[in-house]
Amino acid sequence: MISSFDHRTLGQRVLFGSGSARANIADASAGASRVMVVSSERDARLAAVLTADSAVVRRWTEVAQHVPTELADRARDAAAADDIDLIVSVGGGSATGLAKAIAMTTRVPILAVPTTYAGSEATNVWGLTADSRKTTGVDDGVLPSTVVYDAELFLRLPRALSIASGLNAVAHGIDALWAPGADPLNATLASEAIRLLAAGLRTISADPASLAGREQTLMGAYLAAVSFTSAGSGLHHKICHVLGGAYGLAHAQTHAVLLPHVTAFNASAAPGAGARIAEALDSRTAVRGLEDLYTELDAPRSLRDIGFNESDIPEAARLIIPTVPASNPRRVDTAAIETILRAAWAGTPIREYEQE
Repeated sequence: MISSFDHRTLGQRVLFGSGSARANIADASAGASRVMVVSSERDARLAAVLTADSAVVRRWTEVAQHVPTELADRARDAAAADDIDLIVSVGGGSATGLAKAIAMTTRVPILAVPTTYAGSEATNVWGLTADSRKTTGVDDGVLPSTVVYDAELFLRLPRALSIASGLNAVAHGIDALWAPGADPLNATLASEAIRLLAAGLRTISADPASLAGREQTLMGAYLAAVSFTSAGSGLHHKICHVLGGAYGLAHAQTHAVLLPHVTAFNASAAPGAGARIAEALDSRTAVRGLEDLYTELDAPRSLRDIGFNESDIPEAARLIIPTVPASNPRRVDTAAIETILRAAWAGTPIREYEQE
């Protein structure tokens, strides 16, 4: 029997087609007369090619992880000065994040063209960092009105970053299973997302040039983000947001390292969610499935390797505790967070946690 639930789905146009990005961008931006293109300097040339048929009046190439507020303010001022009527973001989560920061105050629509599996393009979640503290929130005005997916753009993404970014997407699916807004529809989307992502990442790991693997991973990343934006942020994302904002850690790698440890912590208290994860990973348990996947992918394992200091663990745990969702399936205290962070810092094998 399915219990009652209140499910919310956001409206968004999705154009999916390998090799079709330029044509789809032209189609989706046809009604705009003053376009601002947001990309990193590294992606500037690609962005110029993809938006050659759009009415671009400003190209913005300064982006940064976790979107510093001072950067957001400069970009907003530029958008206002140019009377922008459409923002086109080309790149990973940093480009999408800055586009959202602009849209949050200007209410200008976004056309997002992702080049990583970050999933931000399918969510109404924004994030800004000030004084080493990252604040996130929900605002339907920052949800891109259109997303253009082109798996060919992902062939340039290095294998290691593809794995980390793809595991970040897996985190969206897993967190959606026990986030505050978890429900049967989100669980169904999340389960299929995890299955597609695991299969696609295995293909990419073996052959980074596989377009089929890229398409499968991209589809999984979108479904995971849709389930996540409806369900909201769970424990995993709250931990990663604090670590990213306070210590400047790389976004995708932080998510990849923390995911199995947080999953192991929660799975014993949420057998239904754990069973879904295990089934999606074709494994006996969620923990075993993730351990096998991480081993096969040679995935990032240690916070130490991405610049997090062991001495910062007590402070980080104190910062994380106030953000923990009340809906988490098991009680979380400072000692529990420290245990998770120490295991993730050292890169120790994933282990089952005993339920209280």
